[in-house]
Amino acid sequence: MSTERGPISQFIEKQYLHFNAAAMVDAAKGYETHLLEGGKMMVTIAGAMSTAELGISLAEMIRQDKIAIISCTGANLEEDIMNLVAHSHYKRVPNYRDLSPQDEWDLLENHYNRVTDTCIPEEEAFRRLQKHIYKIWKDADTSGERYFPHEYMYKILLSGELEQYYEIDPVNSWMLAAAEKNLPIVVPGWEDSTMGNIFASYVIKNEIKASTMKSGIEYMAWLADWYIKNSGGKGIGFFQIGGGIAGDFPICVVPMLYQDLEMDKIPFWSYFCQVSDSTTSYGSYSGAVPNEKITWGKLDIHTPKFIVESDATIVVPLIFAWILKQ
Repeated sequence: MSTERGPISQFIEKQYLHFNAAAMVDAAKGYETHLLEGGKMMVTIAGAMSTAELGISLAEMIRQDKIAIISCTGANLEEDIMNLVAHSHYKRVPNYRDLSPQDEWDLLENHYNRVTDTCIPEEEAFRRLQKHIYKIWKDADTSGERYFPHEYMYKILLSGELEQYYEIDPVNSWMLAAAEKNLPIVVPGWEDSTMGNIFASYVIKNEIKASTMKSGIEYMAWLADWYIKNSGGKGIGFFQIGGGIAGDFPICVVPMLYQDLEMDKIPFWSYFCQVSDSTTSYGSYSGAVPNEKITWGKLDIHTPKFIVESDATIVVPLIFAWILKQ
Protein backbone atom coordinates (compact mmCIF):
# COMPACT_ATOMS: atom_id res chain seq x y z
CA MET A 1 0.00 0.00 0.00
CA SER A 2 1.32 3.41 -0.98
CA THR A 3 2.06 5.63 2.03
CA GLU A 4 1.96 8.78 -0.11
CA ARG A 5 -1.81 8.47 -0.24
CA GLY A 6 -4.30 9.94 2.20
CA PRO A 7 -6.63 8.03 4.52
CA ILE A 8 -9.51 7.65 2.03
CA SER A 9 -7.29 6.00 -0.57
CA GLN A 10 -5.63 3.81 2.01
CA PHE A 11 -9.02 2.72 3.35
CA ILE A 12 -10.47 1.73 -0.02
CA GLU A 13 -7.30 -0.09 -1.05
CA LYS A 14 -7.42 -2.15 2.13
CA GLN A 15 -11.17 -2.74 2.37
CA TYR A 16 -12.56 -2.70 -1.18
CA LEU A 17 -11.41 -6.08 -2.42
CA HIS A 18 -14.38 -7.73 -4.11
CA PHE A 19 -17.43 -7.22 -6.36
CA ASN A 20 -18.41 -3.61 -7.09
CA ALA A 21 -15.95 -2.38 -4.49
CA ALA A 22 -13.04 -4.05 -6.28
CA ALA A 23 -14.34 -2.88 -9.67
CA MET A 24 -14.33 0.66 -8.31
CA VAL A 25 -10.69 0.40 -7.22
CA ASP A 26 -9.70 -1.17 -10.54
CA ALA A 27 -11.44 1.66 -12.42
CA ALA A 28 -9.73 4.30 -10.27
CA LYS A 29 -6.31 2.74 -10.81
CA GLY A 30 -7.03 2.48 -14.55
CA TYR A 31 -7.96 6.18 -14.68
CA GLU A 32 -4.76 7.08 -12.83
CA THR A 33 -2.62 4.91 -15.12
CA HIS A 34 -4.22 6.47 -18.18
CA LEU A 35 -3.23 9.96 -16.98
CA LEU A 36 0.27 8.89 -15.94
CA GLU A 37 0.84 7.50 -19.43
CA GLY A 38 -0.04 10.88 -20.94
CA GLY A 39 -3.70 10.28 -21.74
CA LYS A 40 -6.53 12.77 -21.43
CA MET A 41 -9.93 12.09 -19.86
CA MET A 42 -13.45 13.04 -20.75
CA VAL A 43 -15.91 12.90 -17.84
CA THR A 44 -19.63 12.68 -18.66
CA ILE A 45 -22.19 13.70 -16.06
CA ALA A 46 -25.79 12.50 -16.14
CA GLY A 47 -28.35 12.31 -13.34
CA ALA A 48 -28.58 15.06 -10.75
CA MET A 49 -24.93 14.97 -9.76
CA SER A 50 -24.62 18.75 -9.38
CA THR A 51 -27.53 18.82 -6.95
CA ALA A 52 -25.84 15.88 -5.19
CA GLU A 53 -22.92 18.34 -4.74
CA LEU A 54 -20.37 16.40 -6.77
CA GLY A 55 -18.64 19.77 -7.13
CA ILE A 56 -16.95 19.18 -3.78
CA SER A 57 -14.65 16.64 -5.45
CA LEU A 58 -15.14 17.44 -9.15
CA ALA A 59 -13.93 21.04 -8.81
CA GLU A 60 -10.58 19.88 -7.42
CA MET A 61 -10.25 17.31 -10.22
CA ILE A 62 -10.65 20.19 -12.69
CA ARG A 63 -8.17 22.42 -10.86
CA GLN A 64 -5.58 19.64 -10.82
CA ASP A 65 -5.99 18.96 -14.57
CA LYS A 66 -7.31 15.43 -14.07
CA ILE A 67 -10.13 16.17 -16.55
CA ALA A 68 -9.61 17.49 -20.08
CA ILE A 69 -13.23 17.88 -21.16
CA ILE A 70 -16.74 17.40 -19.72
CA SER A 71 -20.02 16.37 -21.29
CA CYS A 72 -23.04 17.04 -19.11
CA THR A 73 -26.77 17.53 -19.25
CA GLY A 74 -28.21 21.02 -19.18
CA ALA A 75 -29.51 20.27 -15.68
CA ASN A 76 -26.02 19.58 -14.34
CA LEU A 77 -24.67 22.70 -16.06
CA GLU A 78 -27.15 24.98 -14.30
CA GLU A 79 -27.73 23.15 -11.02
CA ASP A 80 -24.14 23.58 -9.85
CA ILE A 81 -24.58 27.35 -10.23
CA MET A 82 -27.96 27.21 -8.51
CA ASN A 83 -26.38 25.40 -5.58
CA LEU A 84 -23.69 28.09 -5.51
CA VAL A 85 -26.17 30.98 -5.25
CA ALA A 86 -29.12 29.47 -3.37
CA HIS A 87 -27.78 26.65 -1.16
CA SER A 88 -29.29 27.88 2.11
CA HIS A 89 -32.75 27.95 0.51
CA TYR A 90 -32.67 24.30 -0.55
CA LYS A 91 -34.95 22.00 1.39
CA ARG A 92 -33.97 18.41 2.23
CA VAL A 93 -36.72 15.80 2.47
CA PRO A 94 -35.09 12.67 3.92
CA ASN A 95 -38.45 10.84 4.03
CA TYR A 96 -39.11 11.45 0.33
CA ARG A 97 -40.16 7.82 -0.18
CA ASP A 98 -43.15 8.42 2.11
CA LEU A 99 -44.51 11.52 0.36
CA SER A 100 -48.11 11.38 -0.85
CA PRO A 101 -49.30 13.08 -4.05
CA GLN A 102 -50.71 15.82 -1.81
CA ASP A 103 -47.29 16.28 -0.16
CA GLU A 104 -45.73 16.63 -3.59
CA TRP A 105 -48.40 19.15 -4.62
CA ASP A 106 -47.73 21.18 -1.48
CA LEU A 107 -44.04 21.36 -2.39
CA LEU A 108 -44.98 22.67 -5.83
CA GLU A 109 -47.34 25.25 -4.31
CA ASN A 110 -44.45 26.44 -2.15
CA HIS A 111 -42.21 26.74 -5.24
CA TYR A 112 -39.99 23.75 -4.47
CA ASN A 113 -38.95 21.33 -7.21
CA ARG A 114 -37.89 17.95 -5.78
CA VAL A 115 -34.88 15.90 -6.91
CA THR A 116 -34.99 12.71 -4.81
CA ASP A 117 -34.38 14.02 -1.25
CA THR A 118 -33.52 17.61 -2.21
CA CYS A 119 -35.87 20.41 -3.23
CA ILE A 120 -34.57 23.25 -5.39
CA PRO A 121 -36.14 26.64 -4.55
CA GLU A 122 -37.66 28.24 -7.64
CA GLU A 123 -37.28 31.90 -6.72
CA GLU A 124 -33.77 31.84 -5.23
CA ALA A 125 -32.34 29.37 -7.77
CA PHE A 126 -34.15 29.40 -11.13
CA ARG A 127 -35.40 32.98 -11.15
CA ARG A 128 -32.22 34.45 -9.64
CA LEU A 129 -30.12 32.87 -12.38
CA GLN A 130 -32.70 33.75 -15.04
CA LYS A 131 -32.61 37.44 -14.14
CA HIS A 132 -28.88 37.69 -14.78
CA ILE A 133 -28.44 35.23 -17.68
CA TYR A 134 -31.25 36.89 -19.66
CA LYS A 135 -29.23 40.08 -20.02
CA ILE A 136 -26.24 38.14 -21.38
CA TRP A 137 -28.47 36.26 -23.84
CA LYS A 138 -30.18 39.48 -24.90
CA ASP A 139 -26.93 41.42 -25.36
CA ALA A 140 -25.57 38.65 -27.58
CA ASP A 141 -28.83 38.57 -29.54
CA THR A 142 -28.76 42.32 -30.08
CA SER A 143 -25.12 42.19 -31.19
CA GLY A 144 -25.71 39.28 -33.54
CA GLU A 145 -23.35 37.08 -31.54
CA ARG A 146 -23.80 33.34 -30.94
CA TYR A 147 -22.39 31.14 -28.19
CA PHE A 148 -22.79 27.66 -26.75
CA PRO A 149 -24.92 27.19 -23.60
CA HIS A 150 -21.88 26.65 -21.36
CA GLU A 151 -20.17 29.75 -22.75
CA TYR A 152 -23.05 31.93 -21.55
CA MET A 153 -22.72 30.30 -18.12
CA TYR A 154 -18.98 30.99 -18.12
CA LYS A 155 -19.68 34.64 -18.97
CA ILE A 156 -22.07 35.09 -16.03
CA LEU A 157 -19.69 33.36 -13.60
CA LEU A 158 -16.59 35.27 -14.72
CA SER A 159 -18.45 38.61 -14.69
CA GLY A 160 -18.66 38.45 -10.90
CA GLU A 161 -22.35 39.40 -10.99
CA LEU A 162 -23.37 36.36 -9.00
CA GLU A 163 -20.79 36.76 -6.21
CA GLN A 164 -23.27 38.76 -4.15
CA TYR A 165 -25.38 35.61 -3.81
CA TYR A 166 -22.70 32.99 -3.06
CA GLU A 167 -23.89 30.68 -0.27
CA ILE A 168 -21.25 27.94 -0.41
CA ASP A 169 -17.48 28.11 -0.53
CA PRO A 170 -16.87 28.83 -4.23
CA VAL A 171 -14.03 26.31 -4.14
CA ASN A 172 -16.78 23.65 -4.21
CA SER A 173 -18.42 24.86 -7.44
CA TRP A 174 -17.21 22.75 -10.36
CA MET A 175 -18.67 25.19 -12.88
CA LEU A 176 -16.68 28.04 -11.39
CA ALA A 177 -13.52 25.90 -11.52
CA ALA A 178 -14.32 25.01 -15.13
CA ALA A 179 -14.98 28.65 -16.07
CA GLU A 180 -11.68 29.74 -14.55
CA LYS A 181 -9.88 27.06 -16.62
CA ASN A 182 -12.04 27.66 -19.69
CA LEU A 183 -12.52 23.89 -19.66
CA PRO A 184 -14.13 22.50 -22.83
CA ILE A 185 -17.72 21.38 -22.20
CA VAL A 186 -20.35 19.88 -24.47
CA VAL A 187 -23.99 20.00 -23.36
CA PRO A 188 -26.11 17.76 -25.59
CA GLY A 189 -29.86 18.30 -25.39
CA TRP A 190 -29.42 21.56 -23.46
CA GLU A 191 -32.98 22.56 -24.30
CA ASP A 192 -34.10 19.79 -21.92
CA SER A 193 -33.24 21.89 -18.86
CA THR A 194 -34.80 24.71 -16.87
CA MET A 195 -32.64 27.39 -18.50
CA GLY A 196 -33.26 25.74 -21.87
CA ASN A 197 -37.01 25.94 -21.30
CA ILE A 198 -36.69 29.57 -20.21
CA PHE A 199 -34.62 30.40 -23.31
CA ALA A 200 -37.27 28.71 -25.47
CA SER A 201 -39.95 30.87 -23.83
CA TYR A 202 -38.11 34.01 -24.96
CA VAL A 203 -37.85 32.58 -28.48
CA ILE A 204 -41.60 31.88 -28.50
CA LYS A 205 -42.26 35.46 -27.34
CA ASN A 206 -39.97 36.74 -30.14
CA GLU A 207 -37.66 38.40 -27.63
CA ILE A 208 -34.57 36.39 -28.62
CA LYS A 209 -33.67 34.53 -31.81
CA ALA A 210 -33.22 30.76 -31.48
CA SER A 211 -29.95 31.05 -33.43
CA THR A 212 -28.39 33.11 -30.61
CA MET A 213 -27.83 29.76 -28.87
CA LYS A 214 -25.49 27.40 -30.71
CA SER A 215 -27.02 23.99 -31.31
CA GLY A 216 -26.32 20.36 -30.50
CA ILE A 217 -25.17 19.73 -34.07
CA GLU A 218 -22.63 22.52 -33.64
CA TYR A 219 -21.52 20.92 -30.37
CA MET A 220 -20.91 17.64 -32.24
CA ALA A 221 -18.95 19.40 -34.99
CA TRP A 222 -16.87 21.23 -32.38
CA LEU A 223 -16.28 17.98 -30.47
CA ALA A 224 -15.15 16.22 -33.65
CA ASP A 225 -12.50 18.89 -34.21
CA TRP A 226 -11.41 18.70 -30.56
CA TYR A 227 -11.16 14.91 -30.67
CA ILE A 228 -9.03 14.92 -33.81
CA LYS A 229 -6.62 17.41 -32.23
CA ASN A 230 -6.38 15.67 -28.84
CA SER A 231 -6.50 11.93 -29.53
CA GLY A 232 -2.85 11.40 -30.35
CA GLY A 233 -0.43 9.49 -28.15
CA LYS A 234 -2.13 7.65 -25.32
CA GLY A 235 -5.47 8.99 -26.47
CA ILE A 236 -8.63 10.08 -24.70
CA GLY A 237 -10.40 8.09 -21.99
CA PHE A 238 -14.11 8.12 -21.25
CA PHE A 239 -15.32 8.22 -17.64
CA GLN A 240 -19.10 8.02 -17.64
CA ILE A 241 -21.22 8.95 -14.62
CA GLY A 242 -24.69 7.52 -15.20
CA GLY A 243 -25.85 7.10 -18.78
CA GLY A 244 -28.21 8.91 -21.09
CA ILE A 245 -27.42 11.64 -23.58
CA ALA A 246 -24.49 13.02 -21.57
CA GLY A 247 -22.67 9.76 -22.32
CA ASP A 248 -24.11 8.58 -25.63
CA PHE A 249 -23.71 11.90 -27.46
CA PRO A 250 -19.96 12.37 -27.01
CA ILE A 251 -18.96 8.70 -27.27
CA CYS A 252 -20.51 8.65 -30.76
CA VAL A 253 -17.94 11.13 -32.08
CA VAL A 254 -15.55 8.24 -32.74
CA PRO A 255 -17.81 6.11 -34.97
CA MET A 256 -18.94 9.30 -36.70
CA LEU A 257 -15.35 10.23 -37.56
CA TYR A 258 -14.45 6.66 -38.52
CA GLN A 259 -17.55 5.60 -40.42
CA ASP A 260 -19.25 8.77 -41.64
CA LEU A 261 -16.17 10.89 -42.32
CA GLU A 262 -14.11 7.82 -43.31
CA MET A 263 -11.15 8.72 -41.08
CA ASP A 264 -9.99 5.14 -40.77
CA LYS A 265 -6.98 6.09 -38.65
CA ILE A 266 -8.96 7.84 -35.90
CA PRO A 267 -8.21 6.24 -32.51
CA PHE A 268 -10.92 4.59 -30.41
CA TRP A 269 -11.52 5.81 -26.85
CA SER A 270 -8.54 4.47 -24.92
CA TYR A 271 -10.16 3.88 -21.50
CA PHE A 272 -13.78 3.36 -20.57
CA CYS A 273 -15.57 3.31 -17.21
CA GLN A 274 -19.25 3.57 -16.45
CA VAL A 275 -20.56 4.11 -12.92
CA SER A 276 -24.28 3.39 -12.98
CA ASP A 277 -26.96 1.48 -11.08
CA SER A 278 -28.94 0.98 -14.28
CA THR A 279 -30.21 -2.57 -14.83
CA THR A 280 -28.37 -4.29 -17.69
CA SER A 281 -31.26 -5.03 -20.05
CA TYR A 282 -33.99 -3.84 -22.45
CA GLY A 283 -31.90 -2.07 -25.04
CA SER A 284 -31.15 1.05 -23.01
CA TYR A 285 -27.89 2.91 -23.51
CA SER A 286 -27.42 3.26 -19.76
CA GLY A 287 -27.88 -0.46 -19.27
CA ALA A 288 -25.56 -1.59 -22.07
CA VAL A 289 -22.38 -3.38 -21.01
CA PRO A 290 -19.14 -1.90 -22.39
CA ASN A 291 -18.56 -4.75 -24.86
CA GLU A 292 -21.71 -3.73 -26.77
CA LYS A 293 -19.91 -0.50 -27.61
CA ILE A 294 -17.32 -2.48 -29.60
CA THR A 295 -19.99 -3.35 -32.16
CA TRP A 296 -20.85 0.35 -32.55
CA GLY A 297 -17.25 1.35 -33.24
CA LYS A 298 -16.89 3.28 -29.99
CA LEU A 299 -14.41 1.07 -28.11
CA ASP A 300 -11.57 -1.09 -29.34
CA ILE A 301 -11.33 -4.75 -28.39
CA HIS A 302 -8.26 -3.83 -26.30
CA THR A 303 -9.69 -0.73 -24.57
CA PRO A 304 -9.54 -1.13 -20.75
CA LYS A 305 -13.19 -1.38 -19.71
CA PHE A 306 -14.71 -1.04 -16.25
CA ILE A 307 -18.28 -1.02 -15.03
CA VAL A 308 -19.23 -0.24 -11.44
CA GLU A 309 -22.87 -1.11 -10.81
CA SER A 310 -23.52 1.17 -7.88
CA ASP A 311 -24.78 4.60 -6.87
CA ALA A 312 -22.57 7.26 -8.48
CA THR A 313 -23.13 9.64 -5.54
CA ILE A 314 -21.24 7.10 -3.38
CA VAL A 315 -18.70 5.77 -5.87
CA VAL A 316 -17.50 8.76 -7.89
CA PRO A 317 -16.20 10.87 -4.96
CA LEU A 318 -14.18 7.82 -3.84
CA ILE A 319 -12.66 7.34 -7.30
CA PHE A 320 -11.82 11.04 -7.44
CA ALA A 321 -10.30 10.80 -3.96
CA TRP A 322 -8.02 8.02 -5.20
CA ILE A 323 -6.90 10.05 -8.23
CA LEU A 324 -6.30 13.08 -5.99
CA LYS A 325 -4.39 10.83 -3.51
CA GLN A 326 -6.64 11.87 -0.67
